[in-house]
Amino acid sequence: MNAPMPTTHDDLRDLHDLPSYPNDRDDYVNPARALLTGPPISPLRFAGGSAGWLVTGYHEAREVLRDSRFSAERWRGDDTMRKVPESVRRDRSSGAGSFLAMDAPEHGRYRGQLTRYFTVRRMRELEARVEDIVANQLDALEAAGKPADLVRHFALPIPSLVICEMLGVPYEEREFFQTVAARLLRQDRTDEEFVAGKTALDDFLRTLVEAKRKEPQDDLISLLTAVDELNDMEIGGIAGLLLIAGHETTTNMLSLGTFALLRRPEQFERLRADESLLPTAVEELLRYLSIVNAFPVRIALEDVVVGGVTIAAGQSVAVSVPAVNRDPALVDDPDTLDVGRPRSSHLAFGYGIHQCLGQHLARIELVSGYRGLIRRFPGLRLAVPPEEVRMRSDMVIYGAHELPVTW
Repeated sequence: MNAPMPTTHDDLRDLHDLPSYPNDRDDYVNPARALLTGPPISPLRFAGGSAGWLVTGYHEAREVLRDSRFSAERWRGDDTMRKVPESVRRDRSSGAGSFLAMDAPEHGRYRGQLTRYFTVRRMRELEARVEDIVANQLDALEAAGKPADLVRHFALPIPSLVICEMLGVPYEEREFFQTVAARLLRQDRTDEEFVAGKTALDDFLRTLVEAKRKEPQDDLISLLTAVDELNDMEIGGIAGLLLIAGHETTTNMLSLGTFALLRRPEQFERLRADESLLPTAVEELLRYLSIVNAFPVRIALEDVVVGGVTIAAGQSVAVSVPAVNRDPALVDDPDTLDVGRPRSSHLAFGYGIHQCLGQHLARIELVSGYRGLIRRFPGLRLAVPPEEVRMRSDMVIYGAHELPVTW
């Protein structure tokens, strides 16, 4: 049985007695391995210097993420867990359109404008175009010569091109928004760097939205300008969220998933021998790798009991997705990568009303990308020892900064 847990706000005030969240990943896959031996909900000291609760249990995580008594709006909390500038945390207008940190009904007002464009049917209509983009990047990877950086020539361009075409963002501007995204997603960024990066991205997108209003085209931003309920600031916020999320996550899943398969050649060979395993293999890689270092954070709006622990009103609760996806309550032998494992109900795309809007698109890109690599480069292998691959431990989205490969 788990030991009784502290349940009052006072129990979280003595930061010196609380453990810190481990930022470094153990063998590049699980930053919270040691936490899995403890209770599913435990007090923790976070990087911002405040105390809160960490959820590492699968069932408990689902409870928190689906319960409307937990708010995604961090300004409701009695302290802040991450380094979010006060001006951004308190001034809700600065996040207009960025519905990731909003509750219902405001969240639904924005997301509802987008759902129709991200249905399974709509995404399947994009499959042929995704296949074309993958084929072109396979050519680019081969043309780069051996060894080549799989991130630069393959993993990064594919989702960047796809999301740029969907939104109507000029791909020639990719260096700008990729650089800004990288700065915003650094775990050690300062408040000043955050504000500067966000301001630059907001200005860029506002100018783009204004241009789309004058000369609409066949893209998502143009379609949103025709929605009377949305102003330019809101459309820019929506576009910024989709632009960053649409390329950063899939880029790192493509590269990190390839890295994981190349470190386990028998798994790579299973996929080469039977491509029908690819859809389930993608789900297993999503579960196994859990690339989002930053946790979904919720604020208790009232006292809520989860897993026998009372979370007091105003307290912060974080869900460690890497730990949750390694919970034995989710799958047997969770620390083993098995590309033939039946699909699990992992939380790599989140859960509840904030579940990833673009998950169907991400799956299409990942299946197409891995299939293309396996077919074109059946002898694909690392060009350097695994320990020499420079990992993104400094970033909110985990992966590899570069992945040198040969074939």
